[in-house]
Amino acid sequence: MSKLALGTAQFGLKYGIANESGQIKKPDAREIIKFAKEENINLIDTAMSYGESEKVIGEIGVADFKIVSKLSNLPQECDNVEFWVEKNVQHSLSRLGLRSLYGLLIHNTKDLLGSLGKRLINALNFIKSKGLIKKIGISIYDPSELDHLMDLTTIDIVQAPLNIIDQRLVTSGWLYKLHKSKVEVHTRSVFLQGLLLMPKDKIPTKFQRWSKLWNNWSSELKKNNLSAIEACLSYSLSLPEINHVLVGVDNIDQFKDLIKKSQKKKNLPMDWSFMISSDQKLINPFNWSSL
Repeated sequence: MSKLALGTAQFGLKYGIANESGQIKKPDAREIIKFAKEENINLIDTAMSYGESEKVIGEIGVADFKIVSKLSNLPQECDNVEFWVEKNVQHSLSRLGLRSLYGLLIHNTKDLLGSLGKRLINALNFIKSKGLIKKIGISIYDPSELDHLMDLTTIDIVQAPLNIIDQRLVTSGWLYKLHKSKVEVHTRSVFLQGLLLMPKDKIPTKFQRWSKLWNNWSSELKKNNLSAIEACLSYSLSLPEINHVLVGVDNIDQFKDLIKKSQKKKNLPMDWSFMISSDQKLINPFNWSSL
């Protein structure tokens, strides 16, 4: 099976800085899922908050895939957390046309640390015992979150950002620790929402404060006769501790090109340490709107 997994935010929303075509139309989504199956990609990632994504996926039919979804944010005042969690998961399963999810991730880890955190954990373990979900997971934005989360309950999946610029999961030591503990690691943002794939002269003006980084990136790719896709994918796919690398695409041609480039065998330079940035304004896309 392929280590790649299909991210489907674009199936329900206009997503990604380099996305010029908007939300993917259903016939195109069908073609993408069909191609994913042909290429032995067996995991699809979605979320309850990704607009129509679950509904579109369910109408296409994804019984042959492992489906991971993410729970919406827990309401600040929730009288019955157990009922709320089960209701949302049942609605998700109904949209997807499935009896169970491979994984359910907490989209906002602050929910686990808040006043309702213990009840949320109990609710997750209850629906797991009922067979509605196979694995409980968390979606994090910073590996430092794991310091406070991994002892709360049994976590089966951790989804985290990882790319050539943002290598915190590796440098923090958490990637090794998760693998050693037999926790599944799913990484996302391999292209930093498409920013790493943009030609130097197409990068939006607000990112020019990191021009030295883009110059070095462009120069290294040219020197090694590499495309940005090849470099980004080779970095993530080469790490043995990672179970799945999530990729999102805007259309079928882009997906086919991505698969082709992911399969290229080259003696690629693996030391991308010169690209590492710890600047939260760059590595966390949530902060881009304030640039």
